[in-house]
Amino acid sequence: MEKKEHKLLTLFITCFKISAFTFGGGYVIIPLMRDTFVNKLKWIDENEMLDLTAIAQSSPGAIAVNASILTGFKVARLKGALISTIATVLPPFIIISIISMFYTAFRDNKYVSSAMTAMSAAVAAVVIDVVFSMILDIIKKKKLTSILVLIISFILLEAFNLNIIILIFLAILLGIAEYRRSK
Repeated sequence: MEKKEHKLLTLFITCFKISAFTFGGGYVIIPLMRDTFVNKLKWIDENEMLDLTAIAQSSPGAIAVNASILTGFKVARLKGALISTIATVLPPFIIISIISMFYTAFRDNKYVSSAMTAMSAAVAAVVIDVVFSMILDIIKKKKLTSILVLIISFILLEAFNLNIIILIFLAILLGIAEYRRSK
């Protein structure tokens, strides 16, 4: 098997496994993608993963699919984006199709209900871990602009209930200004 074909197969299997065994949505899939693509496979560096996560989060659609598209594109361009997207969407599609066939049996089952409640708690823990990992990474690198954007964004969202779209546009403008300043 050619090196490029092997990389595409590895990309498909990796995204499929991550998607198949991740419950709780996109914010849960991000640390697994980070661990796999940054730490294990070393296809993406830490800063690129942070950027991809930010873009995936601010783009319309499911964050898990957006992150897969961006990661796949970074790894193997258009083919990589297509393969990673299919690999990410396929497991939930299969699982939901199977569950829908047995919906009435699952709906009232106390064990399934308890398992879902427990999984919600675990998902919350993973999301908190992701947030703190990203914050600590920014603080370790002493990126003053990023730290200020983080604090100001939190204040504008929580204290002043600013619309998230306005906040995204403000962050884009700040990013452009920062980029121009650094050149």
